[in-house]
Amino acid sequence: MEWWEAALLMLGMVIGLMALCVPVAFAFLIANLIGAYIFMGGLIGVEQLVANTGEAVSSFVLVTVPMFVLMGNLFFHSGIALKIIETLDRSMGRSTGRLSYISVLCGTIFAALSGSNMANTAMMGGLLLPQMEERKYQRHMSIGPIIGSGGLALLIPPSTLAVLLGSIAQISIADLLLAGVLPGLVLALLYVATIWLQLRRNPQAAPAYDVVTAPFWEKIRLICTYILPMSLVVFCVVGLILLGITTPSEAAAFGVLSVLVLSILYGRFSWDMVAKSLEGTLRVSVMVFFIIIASKTFSQVLAFSGATSGMIAWATSYEFAPITMLLIMFVVLLILGMFVDAISMMLLTIPIFFPIAAAMGFDPIWFGLVMLLAIEMSGTTPPFGLLLFVMQGVAPPGTTYWTIVRAAAPYLICDLILLVGLIAVPALALWLPGLRF
Repeated sequence: MEWWEAALLMLGMVIGLMALCVPVAFAFLIANLIGAYIFMGGLIGVEQLVANTGEAVSSFVLVTVPMFVLMGNLFFHSGIALKIIETLDRSMGRSTGRLSYISVLCGTIFAALSGSNMANTAMMGGLLLPQMEERKYQRHMSIGPIIGSGGLALLIPPSTLAVLLGSIAQISIADLLLAGVLPGLVLALLYVATIWLQLRRNPQAAPAYDVVTAPFWEKIRLICTYILPMSLVVFCVVGLILLGITTPSEAAAFGVLSVLVLSILYGRFSWDMVAKSLEGTLRVSVMVFFIIIASKTFSQVLAFSGATSGMIAWATSYEFAPITMLLIMFVVLLILGMFVDAISMMLLTIPIFFPIAAAMGFDPIWFGLVMLLAIEMSGTTPPFGLLLFVMQGVAPPGTTYWTIVRAAAPYLICDLILLVGLIAVPALALWLPGLRF
């Protein structure tokens, strides 16, 4: 069988099963078993594939996944997130568009504490949108900043998808997590600039209103009480890795411990909170581990069938410039994001794109971050961007789907500006990983 026939067979089986509403992980597992039987010598190949599944999830570095998920769950269930929003709200004063700016600030802080873009978007939408509606904010000034900043969790560590990508692509998870810090902060600044430009054009889109502001020293007290302590969590997740004191798995465990300590200090700790957090963590972690098994065995079958080597030879035979090939892969990811979720995209493309990226001479950490940016954009790309549906679920009654799409459009432009920046200045992603001891 030719390489392209093998590739079409494997991809076709996966897409066909997903079209029949088979869960993503099981669609890949079924395709893997059939592919192993065809390409790896019948039942012997199937037995070998099954034997390899244990190795796929037995790596110590994968402890990072449940730890990051647990950290985010504890953060939300403890109510610390609400206190952060209240503190920012009381500290911003009467500035025009204050709630739009608060959305970006909260999205950035929550991204550094939870790692879940959907959780960030849902929580900020549920809490801030009603206030924006009451203050007569136009929809592009209320929905846009929330859906834009919600996606920051894919870039700023701890990012569960970054851990998943690093594990599947077999690249340094620590370096990939660190690589997302500066681009994530740059993207947040671009979002702030977008809000400022929109307000310059139409100040009435987010009218100022009278608020009971806290005195100066009260603001300092609130910031020192509820904002600065969050740096402890950030240091545990990012700082310890950067200093070479811990591995990502150990840093994730310290992150969980730091959130528990803060919940106790704030009087927010309860066993009910812990139980809910553990239940949510178990659900997500089992799904992620099934996905890792499915993806790694899928890569093995593609390689054994000759599809991977054939695709690399085909992609390099056209003598595309590396930047052209990068943009082609980026566009493919965006198109896939219009129809499938982020995890499905990763499972389908990582086994194909990373070998091509290596053949083109791309740094694997830099390319991994570019993939995360594409996945972040796909969350707000119609018709099936998941964040669009999350936002529609928490938006005020009567908000149409296309209203949400139009509100998100300027923030997609910010993502493209960041992509240009990453291509022009790769050090934006690689500087922090290069500092790691």
